[in-house]
Amino acid sequence: MPNQWTGKGNPYTKQEVRDRLKSTLEQGKAIIAAGAGTGISAKFIEKGGADLIIIYNSGRFRMSGHGSTAGLMAYGDANAVAMEIGEFEVLPVVEEIPVICGVHGSDPRRRMWHHLLKVKEMGFSGVNNFPTHCIVDGHFRQVLEETGMGFAKEVEMVRLATMMDLFSIVYVATPDEARQMAEVGADAIVAHVGTTVGGSIGVTGAAVSMDYAVERTQAIADAGREVNPDIFFLAHGGPVNTPDDVRQILSRTDVHGFVGASSLERMGIEQSLTDLTRDFKSITLK
Repeated sequence: MPNQWTGKGNPYTKQEVRDRLKSTLEQGKAIIAAGAGTGISAKFIEKGGADLIIIYNSGRFRMSGHGSTAGLMAYGDANAVAMEIGEFEVLPVVEEIPVICGVHGSDPRRRMWHHLLKVKEMGFSGVNNFPTHCIVDGHFRQVLEETGMGFAKEVEMVRLATMMDLFSIVYVATPDEARQMAEVGADAIVAHVGTTVGGSIGVTGAAVSMDYAVERTQAIADAGREVNPDIFFLAHGGPVNTPDDVRQILSRTDVHGFVGASSLERMGIEQSLTDLTRDFKSITLK
């Protein structure tokens, strides 16, 4: 149903978002979800035809010229930043497509049910688990898990979101994490294979190969389907950066689409602003 106050746009119900994505697939098109860290990014991502807009706290760092991984660090309140970007920048300018709120599910200072009620009241149509601890590994990941700030809290957040009729699109890094999210009602699972390569602040030495990305993405999709075959599966990160990269991974797996944050708003701005400025600077005086 349309927004009861405006007659169109957010918020959508969980089923309404699912129906929109199914319609995209029925047309033979890939699902494209895009991260937006600013209102102008969101406005023109919508104009370009994306299926979903996701607001991350990392978008603010990314659009300030810093690496997206800053969103995982203690440089600000991730949940407050995402809500602020949504309230004052993105939701006021997006006309029609669903807007998803990044939620730091393991934040120990929040009653997560209460925070999700505020997310819903704000007019978001769903949630995403970012910042996510699924992309943290090694000793530090073990410490997070043992001290009550692990991935299980993100799973619990999605369980609550499902009860609240919020669409959920979630990051996972392993097949086991995909199964956990599927069991609590996640609508879309994103195979996160690492920080995006390329541009001024993408990873280089920490990058994984396309073969690895294909294998891991398919394994995650297979695991999620074992629990619920109706989940939407998408690729993200690592070497999957350009439209040609996305075409390649979609041709080698059976996932339904792609989530791009750095790949869309950061890459789009970096080169276009450089080229435009150079064009202006080529102007000579009479």
